[in-house]
This record gives sequence, C-alpha cells and structure tokens, in this order.
Amino acid sequence: MNSLDEKFAKLGTDHAPGQEVRQGDRGTGGQLLGEKLPGTPVDFSHGDVNENAFPPAPGALDAFIAGEHRGGAQAYTEYRGSADLRERVAQRLAAFTGRPIAPGQELIFTPGTQGALFLALGATVNAGDRIAIVRPDYFANRKLVAFLGAEVVPVRLDYLGSNGKAGLDLTQLEDAFKSGVRTFVFSNPNNPTGVVYSPDEVGAIASLANRYGATVIADQLYARLVYSGQTFTHLAAAGIAPDKVLTIMGPSKTESLSGYRLGVAFGAAHLVERAEKLQAIVSLRAPGYSQAVLSTWFDEPKGWLADRTKKHQAIRDDLVALFRAVPGISVRTPEAGSYLFPRLPKLTLELHDFVHALRVQAGVIVTPGTEFSPDATDSIRLNFSQNHQAAVDAVKRLVQMVERYRAP
Repeated sequence: MNSLDEKFAKLGTDHAPGQEVRQGDRGTGGQLLGEKLPGTPVDFSHGDVNENAFPPAPGALDAFIAGEHRGGAQAYTEYRGSADLRERVAQRLAAFTGRPIAPGQELIFTPGTQGALFLALGATVNAGDRIAIVRPDYFANRKLVAFLGAEVVPVRLDYLGSNGKAGLDLTQLEDAFKSGVRTFVFSNPNNPTGVVYSPDEVGAIASLANRYGATVIADQLYARLVYSGQTFTHLAAAGIAPDKVLTIMGPSKTESLSGYRLGVAFGAAHLVERAEKLQAIVSLRAPGYSQAVLSTWFDEPKGWLADRTKKHQAIRDDLVALFRAVPGISVRTPEAGSYLFPRLPKLTLELHDFVHALRVQAGVIVTPGTEFSPDATDSIRLNFSQNHQAAVDAVKRLVQMVERYRAP
C-alpha cells in the first residue's frame, strides 16, 4: 500500500454515523442467533428530522426561499458569508457566549460544523505536529488530524467515573502541553457522551492554554440543548487569550437544520483569516441560499427552545432508565445534547458484529464506540433525537439483543 493509500485508509467510513449502508448485509455466519425482532426501525446514528420527531426550527424554509428569490446577491456572498448576516449572527453569539465578536474579522460561515472543524484544524495544524484530542470525542477529530499528517496525543475523559464534572484528565492535558503540544481539540457538550465540562474544568483548560501558549478548538455544537440544573461555561468567555481560541457552533442539531449545511467558526482573527483562505479553495462559501436560514437562528418563537429541550430530556430519562435496568450496562445521564454512550457487558459477538446484528435482526442502527475512541470496544452511541415511543421501543429491542448475545 503506497503512502497515499495508507493516508486515506485511516479515514475509513464504513462505520461512521449514517454510513451503515456501506456495511451491506455482510454475514456473521453462524454467530447470529434467534429470529428477527418486530418493530419500527430506528436509526440512532443521527437525529430524526420530521413532523413525528423533531422538525426544523420555524421559519427556516421561508428564509431559504426568500434567499433564493434574492438570487445572485444571496448565492454569491463573500467567502466568509453575507456581511449583513454576519453582523446579526455575531450579535446573537456574543450575547449567548458572553464574549464580543467582531463580525468582519472574527466570524466565518462554513458548510456545516464539519466544514468548520476542517477549516479550524487546517488553520492550526502542520504535518508532524502533535495534537491533543479527548478520548472519547467526536469521530472526525482524530481522522482529520491523521489526514493533515499530525500525531494524536490522547487525553482521557473519565465520563463514567466522575460526578459533577466531565472527567477530563487535566494532568494528561498539561503533560501534553509540557511535551510541546500546542493545539487542543474538544467538544463541549461532549459527543458522544453528552457530558458537560464543569466551570472549573473549562477554567483550567483556559489557564493551561494561556500558560503554554496553546490554541484550543472548542466544538460547542450542542451548547443550546442543555438540561435543567446544568451550568454551561463557554471557553471563549473563561479567560483564555482571545487569539488562542476558535469556537465552532451551528444550527444543525438542536434546531434540526442539518440539511442546510450551516456552521460558524468564531474567535481568533488570524485563524478566521486562514480559514477563509482555505474555504476559498475548498468550497468558496457556505451554501449561499442556505446562509439566509441563519436569520432564524437564536430567533425562534418564545418557548420553542425550552419545549424542545424538555422533550429531549423526557426521551433521555426513559432511555437511561431502560439501560440502567440491565445488569452489566453502564451509562451516564447526558447533561446536554442528544447522545447516549452506554457501555455494554461482555458479549459473544465482537462490537462491530453486534452492531450489524442489531441492524439486521432488530431494525436498530447505532454507531460503534470505536468511532469515538479506539479503545471504546464495548460501547455504542445513540442519538435519541427521535420519536419518543419509537426510541423507547427500539431500545427495548436493543436490550433484548444484549441478553441474546450476553457472554456466559
């Protein structure tokens, strides 16, 4: 295998969220036991965006159509995005995060938050660099670092053994910085576990970044979907040097607007400038007509976000109760977002084979934990932004499958 083939082999997509079709109907031979379980199929690899689950935020389609009617003025914005919209979004993000944002220098619209993550890492990482990444964390982080020719330095997140905090190993993070690491990437709320970093943890990250001159990329995609009783601290407003942080957000998840492919990156002006130059040769701009949809972001009807959060919390609580009733399954109650990351008991099938069995025998699609950490060989991720009853029924089938394949 030549070096280019090796590079792309590290980006395997067969088990990435939404890519289950790539697995086909590969068999596990005589390892599959029992009959298929009846029930409505549920795809927990991503949220269900429809009227029976969580429809897009109000006004999005009208804004998109209005953008199309504006024609070229909307279709061909500057690479950073429509200046008028950036002014509006910057004001809303500043109010939300507690940090002022200069719309002309510190904000760029991107093709989804995935695009923002690529631009952020592309603006900070050189081949041969060493990049600190949390385990477990968003599946694309380590793949992008590998693609850019850098080395991952893992930092442990003890999410199951920590109460009142996310469980980041701050000693490991400081050791990474001491060894020369100058970039740290993490998601808060964490994807896949749904834990939220405590104010002390966020403050410590800011302090360490300042002390060692490190740049931090903070993926805060689910920062609006925070459950009752939970405090959320924005890194950008936690004392970190303004030129050392780039925050990523977008309306794709909480607002169910993923199909519009919209994201934003804001923070260090020099990194936003680099991101613009990179975007200019990758995609030119975030989709022009879609950018108009950002006019609805943070401007939903009164009570809309609270209602959406309440509905997600109800689903979360029912699913957590189902998992905790099963001996050998460990799961932490998510404090934000729409993900569950249960650790399973010992099974007779390897993780990927069990995920396959779930799909073909129970009509339940989940993402294997190994997408989020190479050592999460006993965990699965579920996006519970689904129809409530369908999600409950699907997890009941999942539990039946755990019992079917439980090791003696």
